[in-house]
Amino acid sequence: MEENEIEMEIGRVPVVEFLIQSAEHLHVSPIVKYSAFSFLADRFFHSLPTFIQAAGASSSSWLLRPVTESTLQLFALISLWISTKIHNSRPLSVASFKSLAHTFIKDQHFTTRNFLEAEVLFMQVLNFEIGTSNIAFFFLEDLWVQFKGVARVGELISIEVCMDIMDLLYEKEEMSVHFRSPKSLAASILVTSYVITVPRQKWEFPLLAWGKKLFDFLSTF
Repeated sequence: MEENEIEMEIGRVPVVEFLIQSAEHLHVSPIVKYSAFSFLADRFFHSLPTFIQAAGASSSSWLLRPVTESTLQLFALISLWISTKIHNSRPLSVASFKSLAHTFIKDQHFTTRNFLEAEVLFMQVLNFEIGTSNIAFFFLEDLWVQFKGVARVGELISIEVCMDIMDLLYEKEEMSVHFRSPKSLAASILVTSYVITVPRQKWEFPLLAWGKKLFDFLSTF
């Protein structure tokens, strides 16, 4: 068990970076990308050690014996694949993901059957819980739109900067510890983007007070 946890922790950052790069290569929408982030970083990594322990060494899939960077990269692609099935009217085909895996996963070759097996296993680790209504990006986008509607400087806040900040947070293990609430994460990202992109002389209200109002507002729904 401890060995699997160590292997998974070693692979976390490069696998998250791999997911970011894969999303860019596949040209998926932001909600597809961040739903996949939630599946992989918030749920899969958290649940995998317990799943492995419960399954036992003899009954675990070969994909988990041992957990390697290559198999975690496969699961990153699976998270994107599932996300496209949820959000896209025409999901990307398994061939698209196979081609990407063939190009960027050098240590192992994965077949269509491997992808299908990995998808089932991924869903089992998540206990088939793939809801996306509580994704941080939903709250972030909503806050961004509302802010632009009530403050002139809202037009200066870049959603691209917000997404860059979210990517950086997902690359850090601390994100899963300090930002359990996607609402708090969304508010924190918007405040940070405000500080980064809006010139100080154009700030229209006290930053800390505004940040507190954001958190209070989010706690109401």
